[in-house]
Amino acid sequence: MTALRRPGGPGRAVRRRTVREPADRLVRQLRGHWLATALVTAGLVLRVLAMIAYRPVLFYIDSTRYLYHAGGNDPVGYRLPLRGILLVGNLETVAAVQHLLGLAMAVTLYAVLVRRGTPRWLAAIAIAPVLLDAYQLQSEQTIMPDVWFEALIVAGLAVLLWTPHLTTKICIAAGLILGTSATFRQVGEILILPAAIFVLAAARGGWRDTARKTIAVCAAFIAPILLYCSVSLALTGHFWLSHTGVTTTYGRMAAAADCATLQLTALERPLCPTPAQRSLGPDGLEHSTRSPLRPLYRPSYARLHGDPSTVVAAFNSAVLTQQPVRVLAAIARDAVRVFAVTRTTSQGDTPISRWQFQDSYPTFAPHATRAQIRSIVAQFGGGEPAVSRPLAAFLRAYQRGGGYTPGPLLLLAALTGLAGSLAALLRRRASAAQRQLSLGCLLFFTTAAAVLLVSDLFEFSWRYQLPALVTLPAAGALGLSLLIGCLRGRRHGQAPAEGPAPACGTAGPQYRSGGP
Repeated sequence: MTALRRPGGPGRAVRRRTVREPADRLVRQLRGHWLATALVTAGLVLRVLAMIAYRPVLFYIDSTRYLYHAGGNDPVGYRLPLRGILLVGNLETVAAVQHLLGLAMAVTLYAVLVRRGTPRWLAAIAIAPVLLDAYQLQSEQTIMPDVWFEALIVAGLAVLLWTPHLTTKICIAAGLILGTSATFRQVGEILILPAAIFVLAAARGGWRDTARKTIAVCAAFIAPILLYCSVSLALTGHFWLSHTGVTTTYGRMAAAADCATLQLTALERPLCPTPAQRSLGPDGLEHSTRSPLRPLYRPSYARLHGDPSTVVAAFNSAVLTQQPVRVLAAIARDAVRVFAVTRTTSQGDTPISRWQFQDSYPTFAPHATRAQIRSIVAQFGGGEPAVSRPLAAFLRAYQRGGGYTPGPLLLLAALTGLAGSLAALLRRRASAAQRQLSLGCLLFFTTAAAVLLVSDLFEFSWRYQLPALVTLPAAGALGLSLLIGCLRGRRHGQAPAEGPAPACGTAGPQYRSGGP
């Protein structure tokens, strides 16, 4: 007697196996990257808490200029993605997308580091700052371009580092992405320097090939900036990225100047700040109503003395040429503050409270008052501004109680990143694995140094230190991987040129089309 077969039995089993296999494969992948998975999960939880705690989003002084066509001193490329999101969603959607960008940056950095040969545990530690730093979370919850600027940096560097073979197409793609970052924050203009240095160090096809790829990345970098300036010319009559004049550097120069020994003309002398004005710091000297700048920009001054910008430019030049050591010392003092143990506001700083979670819904007069925020919410949607006090209190306590990247950790990352960068530039006899690590280290370190130092040229703000979270830890992880690999190679008596030196338990860079 023949047993009856259940209809579709084998087919059902095949379908069940087909569905289960991808899930099993995903579970195995997550287990293999368990530390990174745990950190991403923690970062996701913190971001959900931030969205619930402050609804629909947080606003800052400059937020309205991106939502409307208001004037200002920064590029407004942020308006493009902002308006695109608001066409299909509301203000809460903007916050959600920006938080997803934060998570995507972490995943991308982890993938790049592992592909370059960094051990998984070390790569996971390197992405912890961008996932868990409360100042990063607050930035993502705010209508401001900073997260997009960071994301464009990460995307551009990832394109350059994704494969070991640098092609002209890769150079063009990376140049376009990095150049676009300058339309979100003008400091992005400096990114052409680390990109060009990397291409010069990484290209291996002779001087013609190196020149072609360097020109490609530079030309591609300039293209979006020229496009932005051309649109600006058509709309405003000005071919520029932003309206940044001589007053942008006045704050730094006036704060550093020793006016007692400074040789100035009669028109320039009133720009010397009093002790009370000097306490405003570079930002206050540029923007405060108590600044010596204010009288110069009254209509009567131009009628009597001509263009005030000419006088300000002459004052800035006098300080820089007569007292360059004081200016450089002031910049250096601010540049090393990113490595401080605690996050505090020094005299003359932009208050750090602006970048901290508050117990109540924060407002900023005159451009982000409660009435203005309600009007914005009524137009773009997302619900009335509200705060969940228990969650807000938790986030504030987390941030103020150590929920930020320790400065000494960033210092360690900077030092190991510097060592790895020097290895890329100076060391000729290196294995393929060591070279890939050192080149990645060079790119991340020079990017961090360029963006942070240029920002500090004008003034110090904890907001402007956020790009360190997506650059310095990655540079440090690559540099430390290189150091560990070299030490292990020496311990086993292996010469650097004999073959790939494993980096702390790895077999060197693992380039695969499917990622790490």
